[in-house]
Amino acid sequence: MARRAGPQIVLTEGAIRVHWGGRVLTILPAPALQNVEERADFVVDMDQILSFDPPHEAEEISVEELQAIAQAIEAEFDRLGLVVAFE
Repeated sequence: MARRAGPQIVLTEGAIRVHWGGRVLTILPAPALQNVEERADFVVDMDQILSFDPPHEAEEISVEELQAIAQAIEAEFDRLGLVVAFE
């Protein structure tokens, strides 16, 4: 089976874990958005995604990588019938 080159998303209890090219990124939920029509199951604060987890914390996440991560998260949440919000 061929391995996908893009980010792989794993939902854990209380976090999103992104695996990509031997690196890991753990995303903790941001506070729930207020005054929204549809409540999100998970809120991602995009400004908090700066680098990968140790030992790759010196690698800054590029804008292109951030876009790919957001798309992969959204696709995984859609696949599971969950709602994710990005702020």
